[in-house]
Amino acid sequence: MNIIDEIGILAISTRLQRLSEQFRKDGALIYKSFDIDFEPKWFPVIYTLHIKEMLSVVEIANEIGYSHPSTISLLKELEKQKLISSKKDKQDERKRLIILTPKGKELVTKMQPVWKVMKKALNEITDNQNNLLKAIEEAEQKLASQGFLQRISEIKN
Repeated sequence: MNIIDEIGILAISTRLQRLSEQFRKDGALIYKSFDIDFEPKWFPVIYTLHIKEMLSVVEIANEIGYSHPSTISLLKELEKQKLISSKKDKQDERKRLIILTPKGKELVTKMQPVWKVMKKALNEITDNQNNLLKAIEEAEQKLASQGFLQRISEIKN
């Protein structure tokens, strides 16, 4: 046990980041083992477009819960990989609509069986006495109603 493990709640951000990095690193290796050239960080955009088919940049950012600049940099990467393409919205020239390219759709088809296996393994990992996904959802709801910084201000006063 290291110091970060020992200090408990104070290191929650570090622990979540560590867990996230482990999932991301293993995820990349899993895709590679299935001979799929895919970065786990692309997943939220690719999956969202697989389900919703055509969205604006702002809609994608809202769907995946990322900031606008983070979403744009992800979209640029995916466009460079020719997995997505964009076109101007006929109603609003300033708005770009994003869709999966045929290459992107082909990739999704290839990944679906992998997602099935991953989902099963992730369920095994997170389905503990204190279900991780439920706990994360509860914490996210509490943060949405009152942020960390706001809580600190109240406790301090």
